[in-house]
Amino acid sequence: MADNGIPLLEVGVLTRDRVRFRLEGTYRMTGKDLKLTGEAEARLSGGKILLEAGAHSLKEGELLLVPEDPERCRFLLREVVIGLGFHWQQEEDQLFKGSLKLMITRDSLQVVNVIPVEEYLVSVISSEMRGDSSPALLKAHTIISRSWLLAQIGKQRSLQTGQPVKRSGSSGEALPVTSPGQQDETEWVRWYDREDHHDFHVCADDHCQRYQGMTRAVQPQVEQAVRETTGQVLVFGGAICDARYSKCCGGVSETFGSCWEPVDHPYLQRVDDNPAELPVNQADLTVEANAEAFIRDSPPAFCNTSDPQLLRQVLNDYDQTSVDFYRWKVHYTQKELAGLIRENSGIDFGHILDLVPVERGASSRLIRLKIVGSLKEMIVGKELEIRRWLSPSHLYSSAFVVERGPLLQGIPGGFTLRGAGWGHGVGLCQIGAAVMAHRGYSHIEILQHYFTGTNLETRYV
Repeated sequence: MADNGIPLLEVGVLTRDRVRFRLEGTYRMTGKDLKLTGEAEARLSGGKILLEAGAHSLKEGELLLVPEDPERCRFLLREVVIGLGFHWQQEEDQLFKGSLKLMITRDSLQVVNVIPVEEYLVSVISSEMRGDSSPALLKAHTIISRSWLLAQIGKQRSLQTGQPVKRSGSSGEALPVTSPGQQDETEWVRWYDREDHHDFHVCADDHCQRYQGMTRAVQPQVEQAVRETTGQVLVFGGAICDARYSKCCGGVSETFGSCWEPVDHPYLQRVDDNPAELPVNQADLTVEANAEAFIRDSPPAFCNTSDPQLLRQVLNDYDQTSVDFYRWKVHYTQKELAGLIRENSGIDFGHILDLVPVERGASSRLIRLKIVGSLKEMIVGKELEIRRWLSPSHLYSSAFVVERGPLLQGIPGGFTLRGAGWGHGVGLCQIGAAVMAHRGYSHIEILQHYFTGTNLETRYV
């Protein structure tokens, strides 16, 4: 906790054997009478961290460099990987405020940024969207990002203490933390959540929230949105909401349990991304025929837009490699698809004979998909694992229908996937929220649209 009562956050930024960085300003090393500035390098040596900075060279098991002037000091990390595993993966130098922590984890050097939550949020909102976005969008996103973050800190604390975390289930009771999936010879079901992290609260990439320090231009509108909502969180049943978001729901949002642990959050249910009096689709999209008709259609919805001015609010330059987020199509030859699945799953299915929907969620997203091969059959889930297995990086979403190409000796020549949305689709739809803000909805109305039955509370000021 910082001196002003705002929680301190530890963000895992980078993991590798050698790290180069530059200290802009004077940093103190805790536990030692030592001040550092300028270029530095850290690497593993003999089971410890060897730090070389100017004339100084020392070995420690863990290092914490604290800025003498938190408002003016910065540190520049070289070659930070962003978009890890996604189609926009790249490296860039990134500038950070706060303290720099170096530790050893799993035989690698882990770089952690220690920073007050509100400072972190200024960067997250700037990294997730442009600073000149609508004020209502910026405020809404700030509140859900803060809510998600504080909920995850509470969840991590429960994992460390072994006590159930207070979360709002179907009856508001305390729910146990579950293991991430199940695997056997016939079914591989896995989900990915932030409890993968043990040495820090959250990571800096899309796995948690996109955090790129001060690298993205921080504009006054972002700082104002964070300042005017300081300490505000979404709550349901007295607990801070696990407030999720994705780029584009595809017209209908998904439920939490379809993507992660089997927990029923009442505030993360199906929402048609339109005004209440104009539902996008009234059919049960867990039914295969209804799901297929919905995905092949392009019904009106907040997130059904190709307006470049609106899209640029929530899409950074490297996200704009395509604008086909609401409805999309990909095609694979037999060789391409069989190779992708073999590489991503580690399982040789032989020729891919069919991809068969087994279970869909409320938004039509596939939760379980049967892969039928000439050598093996297996069901894969949940949504992110399906997306991982069927793409060089990740499919836009698991809301898709399958078209098999012409058969040659009983083997399809290829497969076409026609899909809807970008991301898991749970909670706030960023593109939809941008359209709502553009149409004059307030940040409270946006939050009430995507998170049913929630209230705002201020937990600190």
